[in-house]
Amino acid sequence: MAVPLSAPPPRSATLRDPLTKTLELAGAHCVLSRGLTAAGDWALAFPPPGRLSVQVVLQGVIWLMMQGIGHPVRLEAGDATVFTGDRRYTLASDPAVPPIDALPLLQATTETFLHVGGEGRDTVVIGGHLDLNTVGKDLLLSVLPPLIHAGATTAEATTACWLMNQTLRETRSDAPGAAFAAQHLAQLLLVQVLRIFLTRVNAGTHPTGWLRALGDDRIAPALRLMHGDPAHPWSLAELARAAAMSRTSFTLRFKEVVGVPPLTYLRAWRMRLAQHTLRQEDTPVSEIASSLGYGSESAFSNAFKRTTGTAPRRYREAVRASWADHRSRYGGSS
Repeated sequence: MAVPLSAPPPRSATLRDPLTKTLELAGAHCVLSRGLTAAGDWALAFPPPGRLSVQVVLQGVIWLMMQGIGHPVRLEAGDATVFTGDRRYTLASDPAVPPIDALPLLQATTETFLHVGGEGRDTVVIGGHLDLNTVGKDLLLSVLPPLIHAGATTAEATTACWLMNQTLRETRSDAPGAAFAAQHLAQLLLVQVLRIFLTRVNAGTHPTGWLRALGDDRIAPALRLMHGDPAHPWSLAELARAAAMSRTSFTLRFKEVVGVPPLTYLRAWRMRLAQHTLRQEDTPVSEIASSLGYGSESAFSNAFKRTTGTAPRRYREAVRASWADHRSRYGGSS
């Protein structure tokens, strides 16, 4: 029998990919993309970017030194690095070269590529920053390690290099639809950033958090359930059964990997979804409460206030007021 085109996907299909909703919540915007060409001996010291940052090497070999990382990292053509943006770092032709401050050089030119060193283009690097909204920062920056390095032979690095190159072209282009293309390329770049992390999950080197849990074969099935159907009244027994573990073992493992107990995590995830809806939509608070599994608006409002310190309606009003102030000061949309 033919299935109508309007038929919803099977419930199992909606639970497969927790990253999809997370990417929607994160609100990634590519706010800067610059290139660097270099030759000879050179070294540039950069301040903390303050944003999720991606660097890809298109040509040559460079060295990356980062605050808190005990050894220089050699980067070859095709390599990609991701860092959370809260540490100073240096790019150099050799770790022994004394660095100069990169910020005055960047501020002194609006050229697409900054050139340092001697004549020629032995090295070509593209750097970009991904700006995230408040929920995105909460979800991602706290769970990513300070530095992730993906070698040129990995599929994630190859795709990241192409996306960075294309994003640079679009952000510097006057072609019709360039801004729209750059925005969606930024979303795809964020997907690659998360995939790079997930292929390198290691309990000994990466911090706790939901993203690490997605790479944990024992915890991931339960996490997919919570992300895929947050309104369901998930019990500890149901989640442990999905992980094929006893409740005690599952709770201990979940807290070890994610950092909090399972039901505490579920409540926090519901609140993040609520914040996103209150920021982006005019959905009545009662409907938000129902969509997240709360039996009444008052129960949801109390939980929201305990988490954020403010009631849902006041939260929405404050966000809207902030947007209005931003538009009045700078014009355009927030």
